Amino acid sequence: MRKLAAGLMLALGLTTAAQAADPVRVGVVISETGPGASLGIPEGRSIRLLPREIEGRPIEWIVLDDGSDTTRAVTNMRKLISDNRVDAIIGSTVTPASIAMVEVAAEQRIPMISLAGSAAIVTPVDERRRWVFKTAQNDALMAGAVVEHMAAAGVKSLGVIAVSDSYGDGWLGIMAPLLEARGIRVVATERYARTDTSATGQTLKVLSARPDAVFIISAGTPAALPAKALRERGYRGPMYQTHGVANADFLRVGGRDVEGTVLPVAPVTVADQLPENHPSRTIARQYRDAYEAAHGANSVSAFGSYAYDAGLLLQRALPVALRTAQPGTPEFRTALRDALEGLRDVTYVNGVANMSATDHVGQDERARVMAIIKDGTWQALPR
Repeated sequence: MRKLAAGLMLALGLTTAAQAADPVRVGVVISETGPGASLGIPEGRSIRLLPREIEGRPIEWIVLDDGSDTTRAVTNMRKLISDNRVDAIIGSTVTPASIAMVEVAAEQRIPMISLAGSAAIVTPVDERRRWVFKTAQNDALMAGAVVEHMAAAGVKSLGVIAVSDSYGDGWLGIMAPLLEARGIRVVATERYARTDTSATGQTLKVLSARPDAVFIISAGTPAALPAKALRERGYRGPMYQTHGVANADFLRVGGRDVEGTVLPVAPVTVADQLPENHPSRTIARQYRDAYEAAHGANSVSAFGSYAYDAGLLLQRALPVALRTAQPGTPEFRTALRDALEGLRDVTYVNGVANMSATDHVGQDERARVMAIIKDGTWQALPR
């Protein structure tokens, strides 16, 4: 009997140790190829900077490329859930794919942290979106800063060239009441696809309306296309972009044609220019230095920081969830969702996050900085 009891105790001890060592698996769906690649590549690189262990618990980051394709993003998410048995999902890079993935998150009851910009991904926090969180600044937060700058600059009429997908739809919907409140009239609105090779027709129609300024609503290198077309057609007036262009590839492709462009950016984009009392100044510079040590000077972008911030949110939430459930179970997914929603005062690369049952981004004005492109770099504008 003593041998049997000892054997049972040994078996129990081994089982307990094995359970303690069970890894948390995080699936990552990003656009490392296709039109969104200039955003997805730094996201993938940033995931690889995250720790492989949190409080003694192994963490597996399993990355799949969706090729900037919505259908493939959903397929990858389902594969990660069924084959890899992940406990959470990070992704995707662009708004259309993220919105499609929201449905899977609700169906499978798995927490998801999107890296895309549209507020529609997480707003309102209804039964579908209660499983979804986000690290990229909501377009509504950034739009407010853009319109404030336009009004202060005396813009009275605006021409708009926007991508013909949900990212463009979201920005157009949010901007309309803000512009109206400031007395700024939209005199022309044109749409184009991210995969287009020319925006000449759209540019000519916008310029024929003779606007005081032009606002380009797009993301990544495709946003340089209408900017270059505008300059080629002789437009020298004010030009605005969204925070979806804040990476080195956009500056490289846009070149001189994007000089003078005004846009809202994430704190990391101008990390050294942040005030000494900005909460993200230290961590933004630390992330920037780690990223550029691996990938070269001036290689950091806001998009990589969104993936890094998703990892930081999970690092804060995982220990809380592990107190009540084990990885690989539905109970753990629920506990992790609840822990993410309960996060308060999380200082990360893009400001300070305070989640709640009605806000799954949790950011305020500390997550944005207005900037101008000058001499091929991002220059923070005075507040």
